[in-house]
Amino acid sequence: MSSLYERSLKVIPPVAGRATKLGVIKGAGAYLYTEDGRKVLDFASGVAVCNLGHNNPAVVQAAKDQIDKLIHGGHNVVYYESYVKLAEKIVSCTGNKTMVYFSNSGAEANEGAIKLAKYVTKRQAVISFKGSFHGRTLATTSITGSSSKYRENYEGLLPSVYFAEYPYCFRCPYKQNKENCMMECTAQFDDMFKKLITPESVAAIIVEPVQGEGGYIVPPKKFLKELRNICDKHGICLIFDEVQCGFGRTGKLFAHENFGVEPDIFTCAKAIASGFPLSAVIGKKEIMEKWPAGAHGGTFGGNPVACAASLATIKELENGVLDNAKNMGNYLKEELLKLKKKYKCIGDVRGIGLMVGMEFCKENNEPDSDMLTFVRKYAEDNNLILLGCGTEHNVLRFIAPLTVVKEELDTAIDIVEKGIIEYLNR
Repeated sequence: MSSLYERSLKVIPPVAGRATKLGVIKGAGAYLYTEDGRKVLDFASGVAVCNLGHNNPAVVQAAKDQIDKLIHGGHNVVYYESYVKLAEKIVSCTGNKTMVYFSNSGAEANEGAIKLAKYVTKRQAVISFKGSFHGRTLATTSITGSSSKYRENYEGLLPSVYFAEYPYCFRCPYKQNKENCMMECTAQFDDMFKKLITPESVAAIIVEPVQGEGGYIVPPKKFLKELRNICDKHGICLIFDEVQCGFGRTGKLFAHENFGVEPDIFTCAKAIASGFPLSAVIGKKEIMEKWPAGAHGGTFGGNPVACAASLATIKELENGVLDNAKNMGNYLKEELLKLKKKYKCIGDVRGIGLMVGMEFCKENNEPDSDMLTFVRKYAEDNNLILLGCGTEHNVLRFIAPLTVVKEELDTAIDIVEKGIIEYLNR
């Protein structure tokens, strides 16, 4: 009998390719179960979607209960309990200073955030960052700076988009180090405003508080604080894309809580509903109130079942899961740093909570993408799913479920170390 992968080749185009060839039949907790009888430790978590693990019982029950009541009502037609209750909960979690609009995906939320910023400022320009990933629609592709392949054959894109350097301290674009850093990553905006675009023309600066696909890069706190100051000075909306780093991934409900900086608008998706399609544009109340009926919309946003799943997700996160993410994230980094001391091929270990990246390098500190490919394949062959990231495709990202336990982390670390050894001994 043909495998799911083999069957897919006849009906699914190459654009819908996968990171693995695994065919799965069910998931539970940190594990996926394959069609050929394997139990696989999943440290991809559906690309940071299944933060509570697969098929969390509380989320499953909440979804089942909601299905019996209402599957779809149309949020632009009627009001229903799970939508309003979720909005109330998120507003409460953000200090009762925000309002929320629900969509389906991260790209859709980022599109909405950009539209909102343009609408309320009556400006057109957007500043994004090199290494960023914000989605695959035409507008979000326009503000994505992690791979030219995403833009190939789709030009022209959204006009008036400008790219700044992200503070990638391990590979500082300004060739600085922590001892002599002059924060050129913030000074660059003075130059940009002088030579490329006046600040009065900029609607928004959109940034990932922790860069995801770009390499799991954690910026200095003072960088995000200075972005806040720049936006305040010039009336620019500061947008945080928390599609990957939000909803507990960093040990806080929202990633920006780690930095003490409040955005004007931020977006969430992926883990917001533990696998059900849902996203949110969350903005300061005084901004959201300027967004009138008809200025934005959609059919499936805020689906009743997805909203019920999200409410259950938040409850689980608040019931000890966030603490576990923080504790297990610290343990994971400590253990990976031990590997770094043993193997010179590990150039950097970084992250917050359970959003952790390990960067592979050659002897001259150049990126080693071949090593990433080898270690990922070795892990897959030994029942562990890991993903890569980084603009040079040399960063191994650990996206364990936030419910992970030490034994599962130890298993993954042991497999990765054996993969490193095998690569070095080829």
